[in-house]
Amino acid sequence: MQPYFYSVSEFFAMGKHGVFVWSCWAITIGVMLAFIIYSRRQRHSLIKQLTIQQARQAQRTTKTSKPVTSVIRQSE
Repeated sequence: MQPYFYSVSEFFAMGKHGVFVWSCWAITIGVMLAFIIYSRRQRHSLIKQLTIQQARQAQRTTKTSKPVTSVIRQSE
């Protein structure tokens, strides 16, 4: 069994296809990192919005906390 690349520089050159191969790797990793960062920011924003919404709902319920009585009609 013979090695395909005899040196590290040959490995990075990839038989004159290295520019294409490594740029594809860089683009793929860049897109994946961008997606991870975007997802984390969206999650943080959503949690912040939900916290604000929950606080507003809590304020509304304390301001209008009148007992609600329901009348149940029984059928005869």
